[in-house]
Amino acid sequence: GNMSFSCLEPQVVPVTFLSSSSFLALRGTSGQDEIFVSFQFRTWNKEGLLLSSKLHQSSGGFLLYLSDGRVKINLHKTGRVLSDIAAGAGLNNGQWHSVSLSVKRNRISVRVDNDVTSSAHAFIPLQIYSDIFYFGGCPSSGNISECNTSFGGFQGCMRHISIGNKAVDMISIQQNGFGNFSDLQIDLCGITDRCLPNYCEHGGECSQSWNSFHCNCANTGYQGATCHYPIYEQSCEAYKHRGNTSGFYNIDSDGSGPLGPFLVYCNMTDSTWTIIQHNSTNLTRVKSANRENPHTVFFKYSASLDQLQATISLADHCEQELAYYCKKSRLLDKSDGMPLSWWIGRTNETHTYWGGSLPAVQKCACGLEGSCIDSQHYCNCDADRDEWTNDTGFLSYKDHLPVTGIVITDTDRPNSEAAYRLGPLLCRGDRTFWNSASFNTETSYLHFPTFHGEFSADVSFFFKTTASSGVFLENLGIQDFIRIELQSPSEVAFSFDVGNGPSEVIVQSRNSLNDNQWHYVKAERNVKEASLQIDQLPQRSHSAPPDGHIRLQLNSQLFVGGTASRQKGFLGCIRSLRLNGMALDLEERAKITPGVEPGCPGHCSSYGNLCHNGGKCREKYSGFSCDCTFSAYAGPFCKKGKHISAYFWTGTSVTYNFQEYYTLAKNSSSHASSFYADMTLTREAITFAFRTTRTPSLLLYVGSFYKEYFSVILTRNGDLQIRYKLDSHQDPDVFSISFKSMADGQLQHVKINREEEKLFVEVNQNERMKFILSSGTEFNAIKSLTLGKILENSDVDEETMKANSQGFVGCLSSVQFNHIAPLKAALHHSSSAPVIVKGRFTESNCGTLTGADSTSSETTHSFADHSGPIDEGKPLANAIRSDSAIIGGVIAVVIFILLCITAIAIRIYKKKGIYSKNEAKGSENEDSAESALKSELSMQNTANENQKEYFF
Repeated sequence: GNMSFSCLEPQVVPVTFLSSSSFLALRGTSGQDEIFVSFQFRTWNKEGLLLSSKLHQSSGGFLLYLSDGRVKINLHKTGRVLSDIAAGAGLNNGQWHSVSLSVKRNRISVRVDNDVTSSAHAFIPLQIYSDIFYFGGCPSSGNISECNTSFGGFQGCMRHISIGNKAVDMISIQQNGFGNFSDLQIDLCGITDRCLPNYCEHGGECSQSWNSFHCNCANTGYQGATCHYPIYEQSCEAYKHRGNTSGFYNIDSDGSGPLGPFLVYCNMTDSTWTIIQHNSTNLTRVKSANRENPHTVFFKYSASLDQLQATISLADHCEQELAYYCKKSRLLDKSDGMPLSWWIGRTNETHTYWGGSLPAVQKCACGLEGSCIDSQHYCNCDADRDEWTNDTGFLSYKDHLPVTGIVITDTDRPNSEAAYRLGPLLCRGDRTFWNSASFNTETSYLHFPTFHGEFSADVSFFFKTTASSGVFLENLGIQDFIRIELQSPSEVAFSFDVGNGPSEVIVQSRNSLNDNQWHYVKAERNVKEASLQIDQLPQRSHSAPPDGHIRLQLNSQLFVGGTASRQKGFLGCIRSLRLNGMALDLEERAKITPGVEPGCPGHCSSYGNLCHNGGKCREKYSGFSCDCTFSAYAGPFCKKGKHISAYFWTGTSVTYNFQEYYTLAKNSSSHASSFYADMTLTREAITFAFRTTRTPSLLLYVGSFYKEYFSVILTRNGDLQIRYKLDSHQDPDVFSISFKSMADGQLQHVKINREEEKLFVEVNQNERMKFILSSGTEFNAIKSLTLGKILENSDVDEETMKANSQGFVGCLSSVQFNHIAPLKAALHHSSSAPVIVKGRFTESNCGTLTGADSTSSETTHSFADHSGPIDEGKPLANAIRSDSAIIGGVIAVVIFILLCITAIAIRIYKKKGIYSKNEAKGSENEDSAESALKSELSMQNTANENQKEYFF
């Protein structure tokens, strides 16, 4: 018959709306009382006007538009919205979607993608007809009352446009001008998928519009236009030098590299320890294991092995404790030389050396030290004795850590058993954080292999200098380049070219950057933008040109501290240089480069402000430390409050000499030495706590060479009284605080602050009180501070003298005068500090307790730590001493001695019983493996010490 071996597809002519000003105006079918319009569209934009027309013989009209990825119809008349309905969702996904609009009499409906569930209907109070339909936007001139552009024009593609069930021939419109259009591309859909390829890194979610794409970096651990730069620091060492204290932190060991962040515990001590836990830290006991049926365990850490490897590589030192207990269970079969137990390292290799030993040596720690219980073996467990022993120690060879598994095979003989416990992975320091080089001439530089950062590149480092300009880093290509330089004393520039012409991002600082202190630089360049940040200043960024070149192509060596032309070189230090998360070893390269030296001294000038409360910054080759000797605080930055308390007896005196301290520290550049250089104070900050029952009492006294003084006393009725005499020719200013008697045996906290003539006092965290001094504002030539009794002749007022006659009997705690901690100096640094102690004086924890608990703790502490009469060990009792108290004390001592004798006798009897029953007892129900093992070890030790007990 009449047929053809072909199938003619209908011609599809898409239209591209190139900009927000594009539009297509088509005539409708006039004279009909119904409207039907359908079309297909695709776009990346969430917003845009799809179709608009006017109402019948009145002002107003309807709008079909995209809003947040949904199709909406807005029917309005003279400013009133008569109807607003919506259909569909997520229509801005770049796929083709169909829309059909139907208006018949007083009913309007819209359907999306021919889906009944994605349709909307509404009744309208008037009839609509249209002469002209506007697709995609509106004309920019002429009568535009029938079109509203507040939604923005449509950018995307349309096809299969139909009006009144009649398809629109776009080719005819283009050739013959049936209709009106502007800025259209006919017979082509010019939409571009800007998320393919996806430039969002580290799992960032890509979304796009017609002109650009956006990366959602939420919950990725990264930031920036392409989720490239890490939010978290690379190590605990970096967190510490931001002033952070011990706690849990996310670290990102490879920076902007492919490995993600993970949670660790940072222990901020003098050294910084990173602690990484695994899933089995308890003691595990093993029985009935042999070579055919071994006991095998694998450990799962809170990070992947790649993350652990990166962390270990950064660290100065890593270690992991492996405790192995054994009873008739060997580690090595000496007959055939085959190991009976072993552990597995990071790369799945087996190791037969144990804690405290060295790699490639099939020994335990006792074998290296020659201290094994059987000298014929290199491990205690290989002695194969029928009693518990152990081979325990730290594994510290970084290439083998962490331990990922343990295999045990020798616990199937009678009475044979083993137990093991693996501690967390511990790593100390960050060898890249302090890795630095000093550039001594403008022509000197370090060179490294070409930097590869085609689509995303970040560079970060610290620098310090006294020079006004210099190039930190440069890498060249045929045309492309990247450069970071100090352009002036207060200006850093990041310049580059990826084929679009040179670009430059500049950050200016209000303060000079050539002040010989460390400053931080972070530069990033990706396909969307380039950014630069200096220290904590606001980040500056420049957007990349749309549809420009995006690939950075470099081919020369990377120059650090200079340029290929040997001009504009950098003079100073560069530290912790990282490119795309990878640290460059500046020190190793500097060792073989003329004009460059490894390392850079002078960290205290930048980090000294991290040492608080009078702590002194001490230089180290790699970093610094805070010396808290003369501070009342402890910790890596002298910020951790340490309650140092002491008992004072009758006649006890602790005197801290400021003049001697000044002489000791006069050559120091520390704040403390300059503080006492002129020996005159205009302000003081004093804090202390005390507890006593005796009045009157002298709590604290500060004297001067000019007969000026400051004293804090308790009056006879228990009031706290502060006395300032800043003019030797006037009587002292006296300020009394009398809430209640403060000699009630409870711990009282006092804060005193003076700023010239203003005095502020706070007691037990109550409302701060303000007083005004009349005797002066300067405390001249201060000499010494005394706690307890003043032993030297002092010209003081009568009330202070009465209080001094009694001295102080009780507890003093946490005493600090400005940055001086006299109690800490007397108790912990008496040999080096300028402090003199007279009388009985003992450290205690009395300042951390209150009420009845404190009394019993004081008694126990003093009885345990001191010899002599028992009543002398009760300073609070001394304040109200009586004959009955002495008799009671003697009786208490006698009873205590009798109880001790009884307890010792019972203990001897029980230990004999345990020893005699040890073999017959066998296994028993344990609360835990660890407690049971400790019990067995205890019984074993009891048996070994049996002869000593009989002798006793």
